[in-house]
Amino acid sequence: MIALLQRVTQAKVVVDGAVIGAIDAGLMVLVCAERGDTEKEADTLLNKLLGYRVFADDAGKMNRSVSDTAGGLLLVPQFTLAADTKSGTRPSFTPAAAPEDGRRLFEHVVRQARAKHPMVETGQFGADMQVSLTNDGPVTFWLQTSPK
Repeated sequence: MIALLQRVTQAKVVVDGAVIGAIDAGLMVLVCAERGDTEKEADTLLNKLLGYRVFADDAGKMNRSVSDTAGGLLLVPQFTLAADTKSGTRPSFTPAAAPEDGRRLFEHVVRQARAKHPMVETGQFGADMQVSLTNDGPVTFWLQTSPK
């Protein structure tokens, strides 16, 4: 599983002209399942991103997580994160999970996140989404868990 997390002051997802998910300060996270990923990798990734310390403490150091700050969490499915870009000028999406597996694992992450965190919004799997955000910092991190 892959997560590209961005610390934001605000973020939203629009589908067909309607806002379907929006947060104020928190994390906007692009989420991607890779071939071979299971709920185990999804749970590991979610636990890591909920605890990842990217928010400033009183001393200005990145020592607080989205869980510590009770910030918003906007989860957006994005299979293109798994693209193989090693050769040529056109990406290959072979490393990405099949669509049905990607949907199942994204929905699993969303369910688990909602059970663990007070403010969770989402994008829509398979939709043409317009995502906008104000990156705070900018602060952006790539997290990845792989099947053992």
